[in-house]
Amino acid sequence: MTAPAIDRATFEALKQTTGAEFAFELVDTFLQEAPTMLNDLRYAAAAKDADKFRRAAHSLKSNSNTFGALTLGAMARELELAGLARTELAHPACFQQFTGARLAVVSANAAGRAQEIAVRPVVIWTNR
Repeated sequence: MTAPAIDRATFEALKQTTGAEFAFELVDTFLQEAPTMLNDLRYAAAAKDADKFRRAAHSLKSNSNTFGALTLGAMARELELAGLARTELAHPACFQQFTGARLAVVSANAAGRAQEIAVRPVVIWTNR
């Protein structure tokens, strides 16, 4: 059994803390910034810049875990801890896994919004 793209309990806790609208805004911001974070990882790996690689992986991990993208966060954590010492983690296949995990988050976000709208039909969600 595979883990969900977004852990429901984590996301629900975030919504309780920040409000549903802001929680979805955080996810939107992450989805906009994730490609840049992934590119930063790629470039740092290619340049063998361990510090930039670790920082990019840390940012990706922290942002993912904030709203419950725990699988994506765990993948980023592995990169952060391994750094450039395990160059196979910086292999293009690893980035394909990240892209796949990010797309799963996009799908889960869309599904979560649809469910939220069904529960609270007066709320209109827009992408900015």
